[in-house]
Amino acid sequence: MATPFDCNAPLGDRRAIIRRNPDDSQEIEMVEAMWGSNPRFAAGASFGFIRSEGQAFPSYRCLIPASEFIVRDGKKQYRVTLDTGNFFYLAGVWEPPMAGWPLSYRVITVDANHEVSLYQERHGAIIQRRQVMQWLDATAADDELLVTPPPRIFVIQEIGAKPVQTKLAL
Repeated sequence: MATPFDCNAPLGDRRAIIRRNPDDSQEIEMVEAMWGSNPRFAAGASFGFIRSEGQAFPSYRCLIPASEFIVRDGKKQYRVTLDTGNFFYLAGVWEPPMAGWPLSYRVITVDANHEVSLYQERHGAIIQRRQVMQWLDATAADDELLVTPPPRIFVIQEIGAKPVQTKLAL
């Protein structure tokens, strides 16, 4: 079953995230969380994304499962999938419930790779399945995991159109 992540979905959408259980660090759990930070700490605004550059993420790490993410160019929408067809995770951070605000999460972003940069400047940091424990347990440096993917890793398809693999001119 497809699990698209729509970066233009309204904040407040709920979806499953994967994290270490804060009550039992030996357990990895999947819980439902709301997309967007607590506005109480950002002058009344809620944010769904956080830039990777210049940040450290020592705790509250999570993963957002996805089979694709959606980008827009004007009124057109595009589905972005890995060229292997595998699902992946977006790197994220979660915030505990506080002052009436539920468990929530934000997606960590990196500069868009070549294919996606044709549609937008940034996208969620991709965590491959083999990197899951490195991200959750912080056993690899953030700058090794939160990187712009190489060219030709994505297939971009206009929603409602046939798949087209973007090729770089050499």
